[in-house]
Amino acid sequence: MKNYRPERISDLIIEELGKLLLKEIEVPGTLITITDVDVIKDLRNATVKVSVYPTENSEKVFKILQKKQGEFQFLLGRKMNIRPMPQIRFIIDYGQEKAAQVEKRLLESEEK
Repeated sequence: MKNYRPERISDLIIEELGKLLLKEIEVPGTLITITDVDVIKDLRNATVKVSVYPTENSEKVFKILQKKQGEFQFLLGRKMNIRPMPQIRFIIDYGQEKAAQVEKRLLESEEK
């Protein structure tokens, strides 16, 4: 029987953390999007993948996320009220940027 709890918790983290990011992080001219959350089976850890546009601000946003990680952890724990509350960590997701580069190259090769 498959355990769907990690998936449900992942969805909850995306929803609640998305709201927190809108309120707590302000980098002018930057769009910050949670692209995925991977929660391991024992629910102890969650990896939050974040996409940043424009990508030049990725490092700046990542530093802010790292600095506020404990605060986000605390607020998520209070809001979600689950045990165990996964320990979150952030990584920058460059997948969309890479996909755009591949698409651009394909279009350029078709034009030749």
